[in-house]
Amino acid sequence: MTAQSRIISRLATALGIAVLGLPPPVSAQETDEPAPSLSLSLNTVGATEAGGCRLTFVVRNDLGAEIESLVAEAVLFDADGRVATLTLFDFGTLPANRPRVRQFDLSGLSCDGIGEVLVNGIGTCEGDGMTPDACLNGLRLSSETGIEVTG
Repeated sequence: MTAQSRIISRLATALGIAVLGLPPPVSAQETDEPAPSLSLSLNTVGATEAGGCRLTFVVRNDLGAEIESLVAEAVLFDADGRVATLTLFDFGTLPANRPRVRQFDLSGLSCDGIGEVLVNGIGTCEGDGMTPDACLNGLRLSSETGIEVTG
């Protein structure tokens, strides 16, 4: 569509709206409401006193209701892409629209040995109207470290 065609189309839409007294259409990009999400970001990693690795996550529940219990199945891969361990991360209670920090100590695994964290699934997501599928569908993953977080 040429620039001239777009201008004519917009003018025709505006004229039609003005004549009919209808409110202008709102596109998805123009709304201020973000999509419901459950943001999980690997914020820091560090060695524990016992020689393991501590993963620190920042979690924000923007799904619209408190999560009473959230448990994620995670697979940790080594730097060569091989499975190092399979574990469960119990994030506990997550209030709506507020960030929470959760730490997990992994014994017998050095931070240098972790190349990727895969959120393999959500085993538990309980709360008013919450289901594991709702939490999984809203999951937004990121990392502030050199370790990639995928799902």
